Amino acid sequence: MNVRYVRPAVLLLLVAALLTVIVQNRAPVQTHFLLVTVEMPHILLLTLTALGGFIAGMLVSALRRRRVWPRPHADAAARDA
Repeated sequence: MNVRYVRPAVLLLLVAALLTVIVQNRAPVQTHFLLVTVEMPHILLLTLTALGGFIAGMLVSALRRRRVWPRPHADAAARDA
């Protein structure tokens, strides 16, 4: 098996597993967030959670790539102490 096919294959398996879980959980659930209680289909809750996790991961990845987080000067201050 060629190595360049491994990453897309793993990604495809993860997406298929996520879609399977989402489709099997369609019943309405009550969701409590801070002081608000909302009733929504479980499929919507799982989709929103997966989307939020994806966006958070992309944001952290972008911040680390730009060297915004962790701050470079924090390492120098830790060495001097």
